[in-house]
Amino acid sequence: MGPCLNADERRILLEAARDSLEVAVFVREPRILAEESQGQLGEPGACFVTLRASGQLRGCIGGLEARLPLCEHARTMAGAAALRDPRFPPVLAAELSRIAVSLSVLTPLRRVCDPCEVLVGEHGVVVSRGWLRGVLLPQVAVEQCWDRETFLAHTCQKAGLPPNAWRDPETVIDVFAAEVFGESS
Repeated sequence: MGPCLNADERRILLEAARDSLEVAVFVREPRILAEESQGQLGEPGACFVTLRASGQLRGCIGGLEARLPLCEHARTMAGAAALRDPRFPPVLAAELSRIAVSLSVLTPLRRVCDPCEVLVGEHGVVVSRGWLRGVLLPQVAVEQCWDRETFLAHTCQKAGLPPNAWRDPETVIDVFAAEVFGESS
């Protein structure tokens, strides 16, 4: 179960992320809303910001640890998704009207002892061994119609590990839930 934000908190987070996206592209001062520091938005929180252009992934960056206030973290990740996702060139002003922003607000990580504890559609997965680490959000497995083993294999590959590394007892598997919401594409 995710953090359970109310409709106003979701709206404010999306507005803050959209503003940060425009700040990154147009290099202007942000428009900070007073409500951004109230309630859960002002408490430490972790999230990922996903950008889609005409329905296709255009950037996705986030953090797993709640070090910043949630709204500040969403702003930071939105700017990073626009400019620093290494899979894509920086977002251009001409693209902004086609970009939809979505947020995945995360629960804290929980270590699993048995890969069977990973629930497709409910859990995001972090697979790590040594300094290698891969993360996939819960909605990825659903969007791709993956079963548990396929989800774990893809997370291992994202970490730079062999696809079956999740079976190795030295590989650490953590899970998290996410409250996912966003603008329509």
